[in-house]
Order: sequence, then C-alpha cells, then structure tokens
Amino acid sequence: MPNPTAAMLVIGDEILSGRTRDSNLHYIAGALTKHGITLAEARVVSDDHAEIVAAVNALRGKYDHLFTSGGIGPTHDDITADAIAAAFGVHIGLRDDAVALLTAHYQRQNLPFNEARQRMARIPDGAVLIENPVSIAPGFSLGNVHVMAGVPNIFEAMLASVLPQLTGGPPLLSQNLRVLRGEGEIAAQFGALAAAFPDLSMGSYPFTQNGAYGTNLVIRGTDAARLNAAMVQLTELFG
Repeated sequence: MPNPTAAMLVIGDEILSGRTRDSNLHYIAGALTKHGITLAEARVVSDDHAEIVAAVNALRGKYDHLFTSGGIGPTHDDITADAIAAAFGVHIGLRDDAVALLTAHYQRQNLPFNEARQRMARIPDGAVLIENPVSIAPGFSLGNVHVMAGVPNIFEAMLASVLPQLTGGPPLLSQNLRVLRGEGEIAAQFGALAAAFPDLSMGSYPFTQNGAYGTNLVIRGTDAARLNAAMVQLTELFG
C-alpha cells in the first residue's frame, strides 16, 4: 500500500518578492520523509484571498494532507485563517480556548491582549488547535489541512505537534553512488536499471568538480532489501 501523500502551500508576498528566504519547505520535506508521508507537490502564493482559497481547494482535494505556512499573525495582511474558512465554507470567529491561551500568555508578559493580537484567536468552526510552545498563538487543523506559522522555529514546533497524530507509512530510504561521469555517458544503463526496479525511484543529479563532470545517482524506496539489491547492481555498473 503506498504511503500517504501531502502538499505544502507557502503563503506570503515576502517569499515571492525575495525579501524572505523560505526554509519551511526544506524542513517539512525531511520530516515527512522520515514519517512515511510522501511530499508530492509544493506551491507558493501571495497574500491574496482568492489565490489562497483556490490553492487550498485544489491541493486538499488531491492529496491526503495539505500543510500551509504563513499568514496567521496579528496584522492586516495575515489572511490565511479567513481564506481557509472560505475554502471550507465555514464561519470564523474568536475561539474561547484560543482566547484563553493568548490572554494568559499576554498577562504573564504584562502586555495588553489588544484587538490586533485577538486576530490570532480567530479560528474556523470545526478546527482543532495546533499547539505552539514557542509563542502560544495556535495553528489549527481543519479536515486534512494543517495551518501553521511562517516563522521557521514556530513552524517546526507546530509540525512536531501535528506529525505524531498523522498515520505514516514506512520511512523513505535512500542510497547514492557518486560517479565521475556525465549524465549522457551513463543514462542508458541507469535507465535500464530503473526499469528493472519499477518499485524504486531513481534519479541522476549532475555536478562539476575541478572542471570535470560527475553525477550523483540516487535510489529511493521503502523496502531496504530491494534498495540494497539495486545498489549492488548499480555499483557493478559504475562503481
């Protein structure tokens, strides 16, 4: 049985403008691989309500899970929660449990729980809160959509709260062989090997070193015995 699938939706003008470098996609790809969930697609959209709604509806219907990052803070351009509610066709408003968490947090800091901060307690009806041990303001899961912050350390903490609740499959394993030959030289034999192991994923990734061309040959799969058998043949071909 194939592993569950997932998509990642990165939300924010700051990513598309180049002002902020996204690291959340790289992080979640590794975390999902270890958990046995296949990250199959990633998109980046601007802070535009209609674009977010369209992307959420397209991706949540195509994959078992959709993870989002960005746009759940206290400012006017943090519109992800409203867009998720619109995508599901549900009401969004202040949630008592989220209000309680944030009220206590700001009281401890002797800061006012003002109108801007209250925006972070607006949660779509039917959603389950995602714990945020870093800055308290929660994310949430609604259906198969998991909505998390864009700040990397908060995103990572929220993902750590979500993943144990999701059923994964066998972790994706990988092995690689580095050869000092160009892709064109090894393509035919490598392609034949891939055809002989259709249950494994094989990819070639070129590089240059000291003016010479080389290729990293990578084999991935969930069956360690099959992976080892393919690597033996790969090494015999190019080792």
